Amino acid sequence: MSIAEPHSKASAIEVFKTFLKLGLTSFGGPVAHIAYFRKELVERQHWVSENQFGQLLAICQFLPGPASSQLGFTLGLLRGSWLGAIAAFLAFTLPSVLLLIGFAVLLPSLSGDLAQAAIHGLKLVACAVVADAVLGMFKKLCPDAIRRSIAILTTAAIVLIATAWVQLAVIFAGAMIGVLLCRESSFELNPEVKPSSRPETKDAIQVNYSKRTGILLFVLFFFLLFALTAAAGKGEFYTLAQAFYNAGAMVFGGGHVVLPLLESSVVATGLVSNESFLAGYGASQAIPGPMFAFAAYLGAIIPSEHGMALSASVALLFMFLPGFLLVAAILPMWQTVSRNPVASNAIAGVNAAVVGVLAAALYDPIFTSGITSITDLAIVVIAFTMLNVWKRPPLLAVAWCLIASVFAVLL
Repeated sequence: MSIAEPHSKASAIEVFKTFLKLGLTSFGGPVAHIAYFRKELVERQHWVSENQFGQLLAICQFLPGPASSQLGFTLGLLRGSWLGAIAAFLAFTLPSVLLLIGFAVLLPSLSGDLAQAAIHGLKLVACAVVADAVLGMFKKLCPDAIRRSIAILTTAAIVLIATAWVQLAVIFAGAMIGVLLCRESSFELNPEVKPSSRPETKDAIQVNYSKRTGILLFVLFFFLLFALTAAAGKGEFYTLAQAFYNAGAMVFGGGHVVLPLLESSVVATGLVSNESFLAGYGASQAIPGPMFAFAAYLGAIIPSEHGMALSASVALLFMFLPGFLLVAAILPMWQTVSRNPVASNAIAGVNAAVVGVLAAALYDPIFTSGITSITDLAIVVIAFTMLNVWKRPPLLAVAWCLIASVFAVLL
């Protein structure tokens, strides 16, 4: 069987099927989602190269919004154009939306020891999957002492100062160090060749729309931000859209960071009770897919004259829309930037810093909240061996962690 070349095109149906599997099995939060994407789309299906994946991840880490969903959106966009991007979003998100609402309804009956053990097993899955991804990315994106140092120092900085702004600062610092000290091997093959005449690397990210379209997407992002703010309070639809669009446009750092913004928008204003809000948040920890799907749960329980389905859809759409507009606007500009030798060195530094960001997240909160005993550590080590040594699919690691965690409680 032939291996697909990076950037080969596919139908929206193929993209939908691939992301539906990811949407049903990607437990563990945004960092784990990135690991699942890499395992499936870089290692197994070869949709993009390791370098392209690192570039896309760096872009998504820079921008506000749900980084893992933005990454999935861009992967779908590169693979299947705009229909592929929409298919990736729908397939990855809908399972979590349906499960989250179902979990919220059934939450009172999920308080037993076995149910809690199963939820704990999902945390152990995240430990193994992210550890496998961090190790793989460290080997490929940090091949020299400079980039390994960037990754290690980035990890240390984020562990010591755990804020979203530090994440942005270390990624920016990685870019600066890359410009000064990194030398991408693709430009060292023939140092006699001038930068302007060097061949375009196969790892350049290319999209099938123009920079003008990118600029229009930027304009649309800011237009909606100001227009919805001005229209808030003039109708139920506008108020709901404004609350979730603003939250999605202003959050850096992933799903956990957006929760305070949503709480101030829907709890402080009396749209949702604190008990219902916390119940939905608890359910969101136990499902695959993006935590930003929590918006659909909130939209569904907010009283509305238009019905639950429409309110949930509006909340979900406007929660994700700003992040998608921004990342789609950036990509055609990135196309030019990534061909520049100086920019390539900056990208090398950014990729190394992103590895450090993921390593820090592997430690806290994934390891610190997941591994609570020597039994947990043993379960994770076996799951990691399944992924990294035996090269088994992530779904088998999910099954192992769930079964082992439940048996640990029974025994």
